[in-house]
Amino acid sequence: MLGVTPKELSGALKKDAYTPDDVWELRTTLQKFPAPIGHRRQLFLNFKGGTGKTSLSTSYAWRLAELGYAVLLIDLDSQGHSTKCLGYEGEDYEKTLQDVLVRKAPLSQVIQKSTLPNLDFIPSNLSMSTVDLALMPMAGREFKLRNALKEVESRYDVVVFDAPPSFGLLNLNALMAASDLFVPVLADFLSFHGLKLLFETVQSLEEDLNHVLDHVFIVVNSFNATFKLAKEALEALQTHYPEYLLPTIIRQCTKFAQAASEGRPVFVADPSSKGATDIQAMIDNVLPRMVAAAAARGAEATRAG
Repeated sequence: MLGVTPKELSGALKKDAYTPDDVWELRTTLQKFPAPIGHRRQLFLNFKGGTGKTSLSTSYAWRLAELGYAVLLIDLDSQGHSTKCLGYEGEDYEKTLQDVLVRKAPLSQVIQKSTLPNLDFIPSNLSMSTVDLALMPMAGREFKLRNALKEVESRYDVVVFDAPPSFGLLNLNALMAASDLFVPVLADFLSFHGLKLLFETVQSLEEDLNHVLDHVFIVVNSFNATFKLAKEALEALQTHYPEYLLPTIIRQCTKFAQAASEGRPVFVADPSSKGATDIQAMIDNVLPRMVAAAAARGAEATRAG
């Protein structure tokens, strides 16, 4: 995680065991900080259900925090699954994003701390199921989430949204707030219909609301290479969406389901599992693009100044 030897580690902080809080202290002591990526807002969304968005987004957010980034995970699903994947119950929290978008509460009032010092989250519960209806009559309803984030955006390197598999005003808000879109798909031909609808939606946002995403990443999830149909579906994805399809494939891994049922990200449940290894590979593929984009923006700002 820190890229140092055991000797360097023991020399920096003389302990036999380390807690998450120690990791942050060690980063400061050893000056081992991750490369800057600016302030990214990343949405995990697919209109088709069952693609593993929650397990993927939660583990992705957790790992980014382990790597040293300040992360805010926002649960947009009224079932509160990503809240549960972090080990918490949404019903235990009085306030959710509903209070921010509908009742105009400051976003900082609904942010909760996780067990990692640099990973915060906004919980969700069944109260979120009425958000779309409540937003319907509001002026500027598509921009409520984007505007709410302005209060806290400077505190986080990455804001990760875990969205429900539907299209409504809440997901439209998430799309309008996002700079990057991650689309988890299964290697089956049913996924193609959901992808077509999602890309049509993204195109309409560009044309009608002038919102252009910086990156769109298609992530093949829960892949089983022993299935002939899965291989054929993967080949079709590679043919039709080559510019968006990440080379990293998340293999089928029972540890995902087990970790979720235990309320733990897969990096906590089994950091050596196929799922954890593949998510790390996905991050290794995505992060250099984010770092390069941040460097380019910094250079442009310098020239402009």
